[in-house]
Amino acid sequence: MADVFQPVNTAENTDPRVRRSRQMLMESLLRLLGRKEFDDISIQEIADEATLNRATFYLHYPDKNALLQAMTAARFRNLIARRGLSFSDCDGALRAIALGVCDYLAETTGCPSQLVKMPLEGSIIPVVEGMFLEGAAHHAMLPGTDPKLLATTAAWAIFGAARRWYQTPDRIPAEEMAAKIEAMVKPIFLTVSV
Repeated sequence: MADVFQPVNTAENTDPRVRRSRQMLMESLLRLLGRKEFDDISIQEIADEATLNRATFYLHYPDKNALLQAMTAARFRNLIARRGLSFSDCDGALRAIALGVCDYLAETTGCPSQLVKMPLEGSIIPVVEGMFLEGAAHHAMLPGTDPKLLATTAAWAIFGAARRWYQTPDRIPAEEMAAKIEAMVKPIFLTVSV
């Protein structure tokens, strides 16, 4: 799972103009979330705030939900990188992902108030599912195993446990919670592995 957080080097990922435009759109959305509800923000407003045209927005994202998901993914990946979490083996990856989700939820308190109120599962679950799907591609599974269902089950289990942890007063440290989540979720993977 080491390559989960490193996108394949394609012209789309390495072209500085593409990266810059995407970053500008993400920063634009983040600024707008500080002033307005997500549902009240239009794509035109996002593009205007980013000093880009609407067509440029659509070159990168099909809608504002995709932009929100990309922004969430970028924040999540940056958080993982800042923590220096290792993905040298699957055991380490599972704990790192759980810790990343805990950290992500805890850091959301420093975001614009609208982002804190948004249902984060819609943006973080697809990111975590993608990580698991990437990892599943490198492992043999029992016949009949649905990798997408496996990824969804594990992602929701991690997110649900992390959210419960986050909403608990006097919660244990994130590292301890990540270890508990790993202990609960790991059997899901062991039952389908060859």
